[in-house]
Order: sequence, then C-alpha cells, then structure tokens
Amino acid sequence: MADLTVHQQSAVLTSSAISVERLSKRFNGAVAALWALHEVNCTVQAGEFVALVGESGCGKTTLLRLIAGLDTPTTGRVLLGNQIVQGPRREVGFVFQRPVLLGWRTVLDNVLLPVELTRQSRTEVRQRAFELLTLLSLRDFAGHRPHQLSGGMQQRVALARALLLQPSVLLMDEPFGALDAITREQLNLELLKMWQHGEQTVVFITHDITEAVFLADRVLLMSRRPGTIAHAFPVPLPRPRTLEMRFERRFTELCHDIHQAMGLLQQGALYAD
Repeated sequence: MADLTVHQQSAVLTSSAISVERLSKRFNGAVAALWALHEVNCTVQAGEFVALVGESGCGKTTLLRLIAGLDTPTTGRVLLGNQIVQGPRREVGFVFQRPVLLGWRTVLDNVLLPVELTRQSRTEVRQRAFELLTLLSLRDFAGHRPHQLSGGMQQRVALARALLLQPSVLLMDEPFGALDAITREQLNLELLKMWQHGEQTVVFITHDITEAVFLADRVLLMSRRPGTIAHAFPVPLPRPRTLEMRFERRFTELCHDIHQAMGLLQQGALYAD
C-alpha cells in the first residue's frame, strides 16, 4: 500500500488522542540507575492544548521526548491515535528550548529543512513556508541569516519550521523561557492564534504557571523525580484568550491553586491520583 500523504496522516491522527500508559524511564549511570519517570498515565484529547508544569528535574522533557519518539521507554508505552510510538513521526512537530537554527542558511531555508529530511519537493511546500513566515511577521526576513534576528524572531523561525509539514501534534519544550517578558507575551498570543487556526494537539512545557494557565485547556502538574502526573487542573477560561484575562479573579485563583499544589508536592503532602 502506498504511504499516506501528510494530509491523510494528519486526518487519521486528529480523530484520536495522545495516550501515555504506565510509562517509566530509567537512565543507567556510572554509579547507579536513575528513574526519571514512574508509571505515568495521562491522555490528551485531539485538538487539546495541555501545559505541563513541575519543578526542574521532574522529568517533563523526558516525557515529551518519549511522546515524540526521540527516546524509548523502559516500561509502558505511548500511543498517537491507535498507533504505538516507536520512533519520530512526520505528523509530530517538536519545538526545543533553543531555536537550533543553522547559521549558514537563510530563514526560509531553515524553515524548509524538514522537507529535505523527508525528501519531499521544496516547490510543493514553499508557499506554505511563506504563509507561515507571513503569519509570524517574518516574511520580510526570509533571506536573512539567524544571527541577524532577535531571539524572539529566531524562535518564531523554529515554530514555523515545526509547523511546516502541518503536524497533528505539536510538542513544545519551554520554547519561550529565555525570552524577555514582552516578547514572550507576543509569542503566547501568536501561538494561540496559530493553534486555533490549525487545530493541532499541543503539549507545552513551561516553568511559568501564569503562562500555563493563559495558554492551556488543562494544566498537568508533575511530581518530583521520579516524575508522574500528580494533579490535573482544568482551565475554564473562554477563548480566544486576551492578556487582560490574567488580572481576572478566576485566573489568579487558578494560578494560586497550582502554586499551592506545587508547595504541597515539595512538602510530600500531595500524591498522584
């Protein structure tokens, strides 16, 4: 049977969710083994935006890499739709903490890099690349090199690259953490605009609880290492989101509840459901 096209693959995956089932991960060190994750169970509905929070070292990035197929679990499994993840998949986009752009390539050529890795025709997706650059206010910089861009602009390029092949799932590992507050706010709004337009399923790691509540449909709180899902917080805020919402009582109360739960985790008084 012929391979599915990107559009067909996306359609198949969009009808399903991400399922993480009894997922554990152990890293073997020189002295002793380190368990990064233990018996993680969670689901993400198709089209849902989920934020993942927790203290440093609790396994957030490890979990995201396992969902992406960039690493293999010690026990348990991850499913995208009804398919077990056994390696990287074309319908999954990944945005790292740093832009990871190739300095000798132009902005446009950096965005088109996934086309070369999947051996597709550049001509077919070139228009898509320009559409993304336009949406992210980067079209006038298509011929620039990364060093000619600000940090926020570089991260926009990385986002455009991740979205080029129209992934059904977008995984983001604290992509705005190194940016100033104003740039971060702008990218939060642009990300939401693009998500609402494209209907991707998003899992977004952040250390900023305000950012998590502003972006997400649900916030998942991870425990200390070995990490597991300790609590899930629905975010009952209407969409589209506006920056003014951050000053509303229901917004600040939810942020307080998550902060309080994190404090209980640190005291050992909160356990996974």
